[in-house]
Amino acid sequence: MPSISSSFLEVSAMQARTTSRRGISCFGHCSSAASTTLTALPCVLMAVLISLTITGRATGSERPNILLIFTDDQGWPTLGSYGNEHVPTPHLDRLAAEGIQFTDAYVQPQCTPSRASLLTGQHSARNGMWHVLTWYGYPHARMTEPMFVEDLPRDSWTLAKGLKAAGYRTACLGKWHLNSNDDGNYKRLNPNAAKHFGFDYVNKKLPQRVWNDGGDRGVEWLTDEAIKFIGDQRDEPWFVYLSHHMIHGKVVAPNRLTQKYLDRGYPAEGMFNATYLAGLETIDQSVGRIRSALRELGEDENTLIIFLSDNGGVDERFHVVGVPGDEQNPARLELNLTEFDNAPLRMGKGSMYEGGIRVPMIVHWQDYGLSGEVVKTPVHVVDIVPTLFEAAGADTPASHVVDGDSLLPLITGEGSFNSDRPLFWHLPLYDARWGLTPCAVVRQGPYKLIHFFGDRFDADLRYRIGQHDELYHLVTDPGEQQNLMATEPETGEKLKATLAEWLNKIDAPIPVQNPHYDPAKAFAETREMPRWYLEERSVK
Repeated sequence: MPSISSSFLEVSAMQARTTSRRGISCFGHCSSAASTTLTALPCVLMAVLISLTITGRATGSERPNILLIFTDDQGWPTLGSYGNEHVPTPHLDRLAAEGIQFTDAYVQPQCTPSRASLLTGQHSARNGMWHVLTWYGYPHARMTEPMFVEDLPRDSWTLAKGLKAAGYRTACLGKWHLNSNDDGNYKRLNPNAAKHFGFDYVNKKLPQRVWNDGGDRGVEWLTDEAIKFIGDQRDEPWFVYLSHHMIHGKVVAPNRLTQKYLDRGYPAEGMFNATYLAGLETIDQSVGRIRSALRELGEDENTLIIFLSDNGGVDERFHVVGVPGDEQNPARLELNLTEFDNAPLRMGKGSMYEGGIRVPMIVHWQDYGLSGEVVKTPVHVVDIVPTLFEAAGADTPASHVVDGDSLLPLITGEGSFNSDRPLFWHLPLYDARWGLTPCAVVRQGPYKLIHFFGDRFDADLRYRIGQHDELYHLVTDPGEQQNLMATEPETGEKLKATLAEWLNKIDAPIPVQNPHYDPAKAFAETREMPRWYLEERSVK
């Protein structure tokens, strides 16, 4: 008898194929779901012509310099332009006012998966890096956790490799967290391994003082490194991957900034604590310093800047109390930390809800980009590689699949973009601190569907067993409070079919009921691999 999850995939995939045959799927700016091949053809031809135009521009002498600023655990509402009223962020707000602010930009819910998708242009279901490094797991949970890739392979085609092949000087500054071997670790890429991932330069080891109370997790140090690297590049275009450690915990910030927020009445601990707010301000100051340096160096007009975070911010963190199935002491999430409210979004870092995967994203390209635009089209971190490759005239080998689409039509205002394409996430893992259980997600248009493979924590933080689907209309309900599966079943089933077809196509491993399930140990996180897991791992 097939498993429950297998049935979901088979039935939903069949529905997806039926839907596709009916002509409901449509690409480009289609006026109706039943657009014909004849109406789609001019869109395709126009896209090709525009692509040739932009590529021709990119391969000339004015290829853009590229500054990719990737912050750590910075939530969607932490910028003034996204509604933050607690911390002034004038430099980021100016970047948004002079560029493009994306309201619906998505990443993975935690750092390693987002970084892998950012640098490869692939969904975690394809590159296998859907889990944070180093290994930890829940071997006795109700559902299995498929094995994941524990180190980014040297032969991976990366954003940096493509840009380097196109003539760019490349630098990786700050957090790496894609290896836990001799090639690198959480804090940085090993300089001796840099060339294997496409980088010419890696920052020196950060001094211990930046991690201590009163430090800034290396923001100023890495900003200095970025400015120096940029200033040294006079004859070739450059790419700087500035990967800040801020605002990840343990959060520290310069004492003078922390004191400023204490003096304004913010608490020393808990929600909107002074140290956290001060940390956010250091990020904004870094952006201001770099933009000033770009202007002084005469590099501002043709530098393409992308700013985004690796996942949502820490709104609430939990631990599990109770035991699954115990009526006297049922399993549930219990709060143990609060830092910054992600409202109006639901939950935060590590979650499949919007607070975990929707982040601030700003793009600024003075020479060719739009100015003062707010883009509501949903975009995904896998779009960064094709966007920057098209802007730079870089190529991707035929052997490397890129899952994203170039965002240049949205950035330049030239050409069309398929705003109705589906976005996907595959999260076949547990992480109790964020309330995450194995699930997969699809967003298409205003709708988002979450399929839980076998268990979940409900809105009241209580543990529930069984497959479950949730459907939300994110335009009218960004906080994901109203599950529409009962009232809009056709929309829900169509999205389930789309999700199942994608999971089948990408050959994603699906969690099944765990033969080692033990309710008493279900949420006992461990970093010690069980013997049976090691045996299976050695075979694979």
